[in-house]
Amino acid sequence: MKRGLIAATAVAGMLVSVAACGSSGEKAGADGYKGQKLTVWVMSGSNPAQWTKQVSEQFQKKTGATVEFKVQQWNGIQQKLSTALSEDTPPDVVEIGNTQTAAYAKAGALADLSDLKKEIGADWGDTFNKAALVDGKQYALPWFAGNRVVMYNKKIWAAAGLTKPPATRAELFHDFQTIKDKTDAEPLYLPGQNWYFLDGLTIGTGAQLVKKEGGKWVSNFGDPKVAKAMDIYKQYQAFSTAPKNKDEATPQQAEIFAKGKTGALIAMGYEAATAIKANPAIKDDIGFFTIPGETADKPEGVFLGGSNFAVAGMGKKQELAKEFLRIALSKDNDAQMVKEAGWTPKSPALAGAAKENPAAAAAAPAAEKSGGTTPLIPQWAAVENVPNPIKNYMTAVLNGKTPADAAKDIESEINTRLAKE
Repeated sequence: MKRGLIAATAVAGMLVSVAACGSSGEKAGADGYKGQKLTVWVMSGSNPAQWTKQVSEQFQKKTGATVEFKVQQWNGIQQKLSTALSEDTPPDVVEIGNTQTAAYAKAGALADLSDLKKEIGADWGDTFNKAALVDGKQYALPWFAGNRVVMYNKKIWAAAGLTKPPATRAELFHDFQTIKDKTDAEPLYLPGQNWYFLDGLTIGTGAQLVKKEGGKWVSNFGDPKVAKAMDIYKQYQAFSTAPKNKDEATPQQAEIFAKGKTGALIAMGYEAATAIKANPAIKDDIGFFTIPGETADKPEGVFLGGSNFAVAGMGKKQELAKEFLRIALSKDNDAQMVKEAGWTPKSPALAGAAKENPAAAAAAPAAEKSGGTTPLIPQWAAVENVPNPIKNYMTAVLNGKTPADAAKDIESEINTRLAKE
């Protein structure tokens, strides 16, 4: 998941071609790995405390080995991970953003986990799992994923006389207008460059952001379905006074929400913790509901962003790494991730866990019915490299340019980035 924007250019060039070659000296079976240590790279903020504790204890009890979680920072991780996976002694298991997995798999850096997926992930939703598939093979396993919901201030909605969540997009816009008319709050804080919200809207309209021409991937932002999604975004943004040339992290939108003068955000569930940290008094005022779609039977399209676990292709402890994945991705531990961090349940078996976390419960319907990702091609990551041309497209449309003209302005840059191997 790209909580900080990650460039993924030149990954293939930085990695050597490797084969999945676990050490022949590994011993299987209970306690067969006693004294060994497995190294797992996780990103900052990914592994909640209780999940980490119980996974570590279960792993040691089953294998006799210990696990060391090494926390990495998002800034610069692409190059660091590329280098590490090409060495003779790479980390055994790595967390990789779900939209980044294809690039590493294409470079030959990851072990094939197809058999393990069949063993432990038969009921995982296809939307969650497809970002771990490359050319039909399972080069990673989905760890967690989440999608955006409406995070709202219950006190402000009550002051406007609003007593139930809207069932459609039109009802949501009506509620925003009611808040604007009846309170002194800003109905919605939505900056102009919340790109992953727009991606969800394109999923909802059925748009394809890239297309094949002459055997190469090229921009498809001129598609009328992209324009339709951008028009919906513009309707949302009309209820906000947020800057049109900033994204949701500049400043952190949850910190704006924490001031108690904002009716709603389009947010990830974990942003509630950011708001509460900034203003503990707002804790009881925070609520969540699914982003409604055009009709009541189908929620708005959402980008399903998250992380996969992968095993290093050059790793010498691949069987032990698979034992870790069996434990880390068990039903009980997946349920703990949902309850503790508010991630969206990736299988029906986790529905009960979602009920224990309001953000996860609100996210689940859209993930199941309307979830999707950015284009799952290795070249896509380069498109989102800073400065992200799609954000420029969004600002241009919000400032009055037609979607067609704004798309022409960024087409050349996107095509140049897509051409990078």
